[in-house]
Amino acid sequence: QVQLVESGGGSVQSGGSLRLSCAASGYSGSSDCMGWFRQAQGKEREEVASIVRNGPTSSADSVKGRFTISQDNAKNTLYLQMNSLKPEDTAMYFCAAGDCTYYGGQWHVLVQHWGQGTQVTVSS
Repeated sequence: QVQLVESGGGSVQSGGSLRLSCAASGYSGSSDCMGWFRQAQGKEREEVASIVRNGPTSSADSVKGRFTISQDNAKNTLYLQMNSLKPEDTAMYFCAAGDCTYYGGQWHVLVQHWGQGTQVTVSS
């Protein structure tokens, strides 16, 4: 059974940084795509960034230049480095894994597995 466990969330002031981690376990193969999604209170879940295994990354316009997605295949761990955080980045952040799809000039995750989420709160 696939398990995705996020960590690294917390509270930070505007302009600060956080690094989220997602430890993946429980599957012998590996998903083609992994990504980070977020859901703010009262809003729909949105894709923040994605990474094709050993390949390209994509990110939402709202986080370009501030957030960086990466993965360590040896450790089966996905990361999201978040810099220059803004109050509008406040949300529950979810790790996801699945197949890849490409549209709108971006790679996206066709999610098959979700993590439980980690809260990020940015105060002004």
